[in-house]
Amino acid sequence: MASPETPLGRVTLVTGKEEFLGERTVAAAREAVRRADPDAELSETQASGLTLATFGELAAPSLFSSVRCVVVRALEDLPDESVDGLLAYAAAPADDVALVLVHSGGAKGSGVLTKLRKLPTVTEHKSAELRPSEFPQFVVSEVKRLGARIDGEAASVLVQAVGLDLRSLAAAAHQLVSDFPGETIGVESVKKYFGGRAEAKSFAVADAAFSGRRQTALEELRWALDGGTPAVLVTSAFAGGVRGLARYHGAPPRLKEADLAREVGVPPWKLRSLREQSRGWSEAGLARAIRAVAQADADIKGAASDASYTLERLVLTITSLRDPR
Repeated sequence: MASPETPLGRVTLVTGKEEFLGERTVAAAREAVRRADPDAELSETQASGLTLATFGELAAPSLFSSVRCVVVRALEDLPDESVDGLLAYAAAPADDVALVLVHSGGAKGSGVLTKLRKLPTVTEHKSAELRPSEFPQFVVSEVKRLGARIDGEAASVLVQAVGLDLRSLAAAAHQLVSDFPGETIGVESVKKYFGGRAEAKSFAVADAAFSGRRQTALEELRWALDGGTPAVLVTSAFAGGVRGLARYHGAPPRLKEADLAREVGVPPWKLRSLREQSRGWSEAGLARAIRAVAQADADIKGAASDASYTLERLVLTITSLRDPR
């Protein structure tokens, strides 16, 4: 029987939309299997291709002479005829096999998840999307995981500089810990490495656009793209910006600052800029802005041949939707 320190002899269920955190769990499972047996076989497949015959091969004792880690992705696409086979295997997994099931979130396939969660042989790791206000705490936890410390203000500054992307924030945290070993990382250390031209960062492009400063937003966008900022980070910043404004508009009146920050889902320092930006936005304008950001994000991740054109069009759209009053 596998030791409790490894995922062998169990099923690891990875759920949620935050791909970076989910992928970290998958990598940890693989590493644990390799520690148990350096010669372990690692394999990966899509749930859509699993059949009853596949499960027959997976469960066949003759195939388990060596330790294996099997990763099944997009569990939501598992064919109906394969559900019973998966559940039967998950209820009694082979001792020297680590089965990792990845569900990317959403309602599809939720019935299978419910049944898997009831099995004592299944361990679930959830990777829910973070709210904007939770990103600084992610930085704090990431730095701590690497054996160092960072104060809350410095973590917020790092989020401002790098943007709302966990992969980029994790890389930035790793660099800071490597360069300041044994120190508590403060604001000055963060600014030294990640201050740069604030206008070249994706969050600054979005802030300028939602504030109605069209020319500034376009200039900042050019700096961002020329500086190597991925287009998807820019649309992510716009998505965060419009979500924050929508939540601010919909928040109950006369809340205290701390309560309002929790309601909107942003750190307290962000409320001032949201308050200023919101004066130029109506509910109808925000609704159209949400659709524009979603379309730009889909274009960037899909068929758009010119990302810079897509982002420039987004800036022009957002600034035109804002009431200049």
